[in-house]
Amino acid sequence: MLKDEEFKDLLLKAQSPDPNIREEAKERILESNLNLVRSIVHRFTNRGYEWDDLFQIGCIGLLKAIERFDQNFSVKFSTYAVPMIIGEIRRFIRDDNPIKVSRPIKELAYKVHKTQERLQGTLGREPTITEISKELSLAPQEIVSALEAIQPQVSLYEQAYQGNEGGDTIHLLDQVMLADGQDSSYFEKLALKEVLARLPVKERTVIYLRFFADKTQAEIAAAIGLSQVQVSRIEKQALKIIRELMQTS
Repeated sequence: MLKDEEFKDLLLKAQSPDPNIREEAKERILESNLNLVRSIVHRFTNRGYEWDDLFQIGCIGLLKAIERFDQNFSVKFSTYAVPMIIGEIRRFIRDDNPIKVSRPIKELAYKVHKTQERLQGTLGREPTITEISKELSLAPQEIVSALEAIQPQVSLYEQAYQGNEGGDTIHLLDQVMLADGQDSSYFEKLALKEVLARLPVKERTVIYLRFFADKTQAEIAAAIGLSQVQVSRIEKQALKIIRELMQTS
């Protein structure tokens, strides 16, 4: 760990106009705070992302904190850096979500929730969609659509019912009916999409380019700045993960 005076001196150098001085100081501060990044990354494990990917994103957040921290702030650097690191990781996970929700929809959903809370306090009960729509001067369909858009994703293999005394478990998939004329492979395709969404970023990118964009390994290597050998290794690893996830789903 750096001593206080040494740390303050490095912070000044990290914001120096001289790139050589700046980069060396940033590197030293980064190295001395890697444990802080590690501790935060552990909060985001088991979400379908590689630990190394999240660690790199966390380091980006730490670098931003180094660049923006002002020693006149009445907080310690670590106190300032923690929300920066968390915010960077959350932004990465949000933007990497396979289902994108536009900002206007998110803002509308926020307004709906605030209106719900206010009306509930006034009425003494849960307000209806009609009451909320009148309050916001919006159609009920817009209210419902906004609320549905921000609902968390649910796996088709999530347990819907557990039978008594070791009885059969019913999953959400068992409750969904096929539409007339719909191929029975429909659910297999859904399962594959769900598995792909759980792949680490690099593996998912390679699989998409290889099998959905019909790119060669050489073309993928040139596109993402890796060697063909590395792309081949990532592809094999991704296919292995897909097989394992499909078997356990």
